[in-house]
Amino acid sequence: MKKLLGSLLLLGLTTAPVMAKNILDKLTVAPGFEISLFANDVENARQIAVSKKGIVYVGSRKAGNVYALIDHNSDGVADKKIVVAKGLNMPSGIAIKDGDLYVGEVHRIIRFKNIDTQLKDPKFDVVYDALPSERHHGWKFLRFAPTGELIIPVGVPCNICAEDERFGRIFALNVETKQIKTIAKGVRNTVGFDFHPATQALWFSDNGRDMMGDDIPPDELNRATQEGEHFGFPYVHAGAIIDPEFGEGKNIADYTSPALALAAHVAPLGIHFYNGKQFPASYKQQLFVAEHGSWNRSKKSGYKVGLATIEVGRVTKYTPFITGFMKDETTFGRPVAFAELGDGSLLVSDDYANVIYRVSYKKN
Repeated sequence: MKKLLGSLLLLGLTTAPVMAKNILDKLTVAPGFEISLFANDVENARQIAVSKKGIVYVGSRKAGNVYALIDHNSDGVADKKIVVAKGLNMPSGIAIKDGDLYVGEVHRIIRFKNIDTQLKDPKFDVVYDALPSERHHGWKFLRFAPTGELIIPVGVPCNICAEDERFGRIFALNVETKQIKTIAKGVRNTVGFDFHPATQALWFSDNGRDMMGDDIPPDELNRATQEGEHFGFPYVHAGAIIDPEFGEGKNIADYTSPALALAAHVAPLGIHFYNGKQFPASYKQQLFVAEHGSWNRSKKSGYKVGLATIEVGRVTKYTPFITGFMKDETTFGRPVAFAELGDGSLLVSDDYANVIYRVSYKKN
């Protein structure tokens, strides 16, 4: 079988399901859980959102598509894929509110109203179009706050550059009045955040700068405690390291330190507080983190799903949950983002393997 697969790879004849199954066989999930394929051949799958009807929507970055995945018989495997929209400008971020699908392009936010009822060639309206057009770190992650505002990040258009009020921010948009405000500053590039189910505190990942070596600065998992906090970029990294280009004269104590300093270059993207009922109680309101994996480190790092145990607003433990996306410097997959299905199972997108995984708990 391995010889046959190798021959097919050389000939470029492997099908998406064969390749997806080959990747799935390499993954290891925490004891008591099992991982399966919810969907394959979902090109460049990024953020996921699930409607009240259980339709799974998926954004993409390089593909420029938004997908709808339907599991008609509720067996944990999507049996239909519809391309809802194509040719968009890096529509990585998506969110659903009141039956409407919001999509974050680089330069604007668009909305497909009552999306579940018009999956074939739906029309959209433009909600907000005053975002910067720079594509470097310009792709989005979207989520609605408990207050009803749409949270929108804008990454910096550089590796390291001077602070600019248009970039390196997390914004909150009132989709009705179009009023927008800054809720966090000094954020180099977050492509993942969530609100704690009990405290409503905003937690977000942040990708640290490059070109300071293999092991610094750390990537970050942050907790916002007040509106307008500054998390350090470009002056201070991970609450501990003064930037060699922009940090002169800056005081580390003036900036908010991360809730957890991750390893350098692991590229944390989506994060998700588990709030379902299928997993054991110890997982309730604990934080999953998708480490997308390094791109320019001499030896690769990341390439896993981690679990941050949180007690009274503090990370007390960080452990691997899904591993095997990379082995011996060979990449098989790159996890991106999460969503829960109605049965409490956890979906994980992978923009490298072009699949959506489903993680479920095996009850005794």
